[in-house]
Amino acid sequence: MSQLTVFITGATAGFGAATARRFAKDKHKLILTGRRAERLEALKKELDTDVHIIPLDVRDEKAVRAAVAALPDTFKNVDVLVNNAGLALGLEPAHLVAMSDWETMIDTNIKGLLYCTQALLTGMVERGKGHVINLGSVAGSYPYPGGNVYGATKAFVKQFSLNLRADLVGQNIRVTDVEPGLAESEFSTVRFKGDAEKAKQVYEGTDPITPDNVAEVIYFTATFPGNVNINRIELMAACQAFSPFNVVRKK
Repeated sequence: MSQLTVFITGATAGFGAATARRFAKDKHKLILTGRRAERLEALKKELDTDVHIIPLDVRDEKAVRAAVAALPDTFKNVDVLVNNAGLALGLEPAHLVAMSDWETMIDTNIKGLLYCTQALLTGMVERGKGHVINLGSVAGSYPYPGGNVYGATKAFVKQFSLNLRADLVGQNIRVTDVEPGLAESEFSTVRFKGDAEKAKQVYEGTDPITPDNVAEVIYFTATFPGNVNINRIELMAACQAFSPFNVVRKK
């Protein structure tokens, strides 16, 4: 397999950092982005491959386009985009959620993904080669109380991935939506705005998916033979399944 150039958003923790480590293991070139510059620097020092880091907030369209335009010649031909940056905020019912939390999820999970995709897609089309891997969620298919806008953003990711693939058929560009379920990372700490104890409770008594599990799936899709497009991969912890219908009964 030839060396790939891989652009990963949200690479400072969780799935993003694990994915960087997995590609670095086989010496692929990496462009790592995230808002925490010190974590990017630390990850770069750790990885034994060519790495270019970009402190970046994907919600800033101008910054995204400028970062892609300024890629060094040795990194500019991106083969794989991993749209990993995303978050959930809160578990309150819809009528109690702060509108700012909804807006942050929409700006990151939807608009940020769109900015990065379009900024890199033009070059992929021109070169006739590429792969866009989006991080969705089982929340995009199965609703749960408090998932309101987070689940809706991931439903968008799922449908956008399919529509993007429809646009790109015949262009030698693949599109995959990777949809994890219960996974232990900084995700819940962010959701509960730094409350580590509350986040820990989410995983008590479970054997959740790990970031390394997700990274292995991403790597698998990116390195699978090019005559196959893997449209969607949904993965859940073995201790998790689909929720039953929520039925309220009269007393």
